[in-house]
Amino acid sequence: MDEIVLRSMLKWPDVPAVYGWLSLDRRGNWMIKTVAGRFERIAHAAVREFIGRNYASDPEGRWYFQNGPQRVFVALDYTPWVYRLDDAGQGLLAHTGAVPRSLEAVFLDDAGALLLKTEIGIGVLLDRDLPGFLERVADVGGRGLERLLEEVERGAEAQAMLQGRKLPIASIFAADVPGRFGFVARPAPRAGEPEC
Repeated sequence: MDEIVLRSMLKWPDVPAVYGWLSLDRRGNWMIKTVAGRFERIAHAAVREFIGRNYASDPEGRWYFQNGPQRVFVALDYTPWVYRLDDAGQGLLAHTGAVPRSLEAVFLDDAGALLLKTEIGIGVLLDRDLPGFLERVADVGGRGLERLLEEVERGAEAQAMLQGRKLPIASIFAADVPGRFGFVARPAPRAGEPEC
């Protein structure tokens, strides 16, 4: 977190949290509620970067942006992380700009989206990068990638190769993702918790 945020948290420790004003869409866009009650994409690059640097989760799996002394909880359209291929098409980048060091597993959900488990957490792969990502995946068993994915859709677990590493690929129901990976998609205040 930014030093200025940490200092403000110490100076004003009891600022009520905010719910329902900030969300993260499936494309990695930060969305803010307008006075008209609609959500609009935050377009200002410095604001997006500030949110990304100060994005974290609490022990209950509720993701938030620490805005100075105030915690602004984030409603997640799907996962707490959205990954994309880097500009060279070889590595991954998170929507915050974080660079995961290690891809641990891949999941294919019931809507055909790919979820990537890295050391920083579970995230959906940006849909436009799906073809480029799949071009880099090879089946360990020698089957064609299309057949491998069909088997995974039917519930089989498989091993694939990506950049010289074996990687498990399994299916998952989208509805099971929050519980399996320990996050809350729609954070709400605890009983008796003050909020803005």
